[in-house]
Amino acid sequence: MEIFDEIHLQDCPYCGGAGLLEEESGMSWYVICMDCGSRTAAFNYTSESDRLKTAKSAAHLWNIGKIIRETPGD
Repeated sequence: MEIFDEIHLQDCPYCGGAGLLEEESGMSWYVICMDCGSRTAAFNYTSESDRLKTAKSAAHLWNIGKIIRETPGD
């Protein structure tokens, strides 16, 4: 089963935009808002067996509202 089929992302906790689960260089996962650019921390993995677990960790942070905003004053 594809990772993207197993993970549900809520709307952005900051602006309500769509979240996108991204895999970076085959080494880490993070979620980013396609509207405002808010994102989670990146979760690194070193083995294929940890790949799903780290994707779920990034999605969990997104879904509970733990995001990084890169705007002045934050």
